[in-house]
Amino acid sequence: MKFSEQWLRSLCNPPLTTAELCDKLTMGGFEVESAVPVDASENPLPTATSGGTLLLDAGTRDDTEIDVNTTPNRADCLSLVGMAREVSALSGAALHSIPTAATAVAFASSRTLRVEDPASCPRFAARLIDGINAMSPTPEWMQRRLRRSGLRSISAVVDITNYVMMECGQPLHAYDDRLLAGTVVVRFARPGEQLPLLNGEILNLESDYLLVADDKKPLGLAGIMGGKDSGIGDDTTRVYLEGAFWNPAVIQGRMRRLGFVTDAGYRFERGIDFNGCAHAVERATQLILEICGGAAGPLTDAVSPPDLPRRDRVRVRTARVARLLGVKIERTRIADIFTRLGLEFSAEGDEFVVTPPSFRFDLSIEEDFIEEIARIFGYDAIPATLGAHAAYMLPEPECVRSLDVVKQQLVALDWQEIVTFSFVSSATEATLDPGVQPVRVVNPIASQLDVMRSSLLPGLLTTLKTNLNRQQTRVRVFELGRTFSRNGDRYAQPLRLGGLAYGSVAPEQWGDRLRNVDFFDVKGDLEILGGPRCLATQRGVHPALHPGRAAHVQLDGAVCGWLGELHPRLVRHFDLPHAPVLFELDAAALTKGALPAGKPVSTLPIVRRDIAIVIPEEVAAGTVLAALEAVRAPHVEAVRLFDVYRGPGLREGRKSLAILVLMQDTSRTLTDAEIDATVATLLRVVSDQFGGSLRS
Repeated sequence: MKFSEQWLRSLCNPPLTTAELCDKLTMGGFEVESAVPVDASENPLPTATSGGTLLLDAGTRDDTEIDVNTTPNRADCLSLVGMAREVSALSGAALHSIPTAATAVAFASSRTLRVEDPASCPRFAARLIDGINAMSPTPEWMQRRLRRSGLRSISAVVDITNYVMMECGQPLHAYDDRLLAGTVVVRFARPGEQLPLLNGEILNLESDYLLVADDKKPLGLAGIMGGKDSGIGDDTTRVYLEGAFWNPAVIQGRMRRLGFVTDAGYRFERGIDFNGCAHAVERATQLILEICGGAAGPLTDAVSPPDLPRRDRVRVRTARVARLLGVKIERTRIADIFTRLGLEFSAEGDEFVVTPPSFRFDLSIEEDFIEEIARIFGYDAIPATLGAHAAYMLPEPECVRSLDVVKQQLVALDWQEIVTFSFVSSATEATLDPGVQPVRVVNPIASQLDVMRSSLLPGLLTTLKTNLNRQQTRVRVFELGRTFSRNGDRYAQPLRLGGLAYGSVAPEQWGDRLRNVDFFDVKGDLEILGGPRCLATQRGVHPALHPGRAAHVQLDGAVCGWLGELHPRLVRHFDLPHAPVLFELDAAALTKGALPAGKPVSTLPIVRRDIAIVIPEEVAAGTVLAALEAVRAPHVEAVRLFDVYRGPGLREGRKSLAILVLMQDTSRTLTDAEIDATVATLLRVVSDQFGGSLRS
């Protein structure tokens, strides 16, 4: 917020130099970004002949434009009154109020007001002012203060509403009463409504836009911008002056969606003083009558008390203050700080019961008030002491491994970790999965990041595109992050591990031919990741994956995710030369492990038998291997697949699996009869369960 130092000192004038004032504000939590003398800001190249002076009036001399970076939770300091309150609290200097007396009512007429949703507009203050001269010039002192606050002079009435906004923090709007038809209505937009804006744009209104309207048309976006039919002209003689309190929830996110920001909306979405509406209207009325002439009608102050923000009393314990700040502050000092801040409180022994004022939306819990105590007491006055710290060795169960270990395994397998936004585009989500219903973001940081991700796919694919655009044709990335879903009123945000492999299976080198990574390469890495537990895949369907090259991933028989090639339609949509291989797993399933169990190492030779079996094409090799392991044939140490054959010599619809069987006994050498009996047991399983046979 930018303002004139002279304007600030007219409300609170501490015995501090400009530099000391800026330092006081910075130490109080308001970073001063710049303090520029107005000679430099308004006259960048001042010159004078020898012995001459610059022709600047007293108001221009000895003033500084101060630009303060206010934090988002301190909307009360987006005004001169708010900054003066802070300077008074930080320095102890007296705070001078703005004299505003009730305006004499010269006529009885007023416009009827109807607020259809009091929760969105708990307070609406307004009045008619008749007989003004809209062509009256804005006084130089007002133009100067507005200019040094970064606002240009437009016309007397508009300048006055801007001046009161900067002074009190309450945005106002003045309507040409000739353009209003009947009752003033506060309501939400109706289907198909449009609003011509003051900037010439025609806005298609959505159902969650709150409007100020009359009986025939919308007049403006509540708290953001007026419409074309709400402006003041040179021939305006009768104005309808309005100052309302809009619920911040109906303002937040709307300007970002619209693509512009207004001074009024910037304040309303952070929360203004809901008890200051009528005061600001009175103040603006006083200035309009002084500058533009005219007469005022009665003030309408429509209030819905149940819908105003609650100001609950908070108990502040001095013992808690000492514990959090590490320094004991006397009760009398705490009481003085609360008084300086304008907080209502009562003392009950060593505790205070404090009521947040209507202009402080950031005060709601005990810690908020303790932070205020520290701020006004002075951060530099709190000694830096080292607190006692006791370290404890926490137990680490052997059957649970950390996700850091999982990530280290992937890095060792030549994968790189990425971190992407949890916010994604709803269009991308719908493209990847047309049936998904993502969680919408109420206040998105950008218009294209309007939903929470339901999978890690968007971030992985965006990273792939970024790399390909920079001629990086081999990509192996993974991300550990949360995904978001909703079931009725319940939300879930499970932690997932996702990965994408694209390009050659290994970096280019002389010892091996180049080939692109495939489903089984990634499956092999996942088997290492899942070890020593049994990781298997079973054919499945996923909307983002190739219908014939997708599978569910199982750990110890329980489905924990999916693996497969990107669907051909998505390969075309993302303009990729060929399909990447992707996976996404439940991170919690990967942290489960098994206690290591030892067994003796045999000194006797191991026996190997290779068997080739013919089975129907639709039977998965993994299913066969699982069945052979489940039978627990005597002496079998391992059963592994090492080849698959399809082609001449086999009937159509059949395939041949070459399976390695390793057998061993720890106490004696196996006989041929025992070996043959074990092989026969395995072949019987193939025949009985899958209709398979030994390949001749």
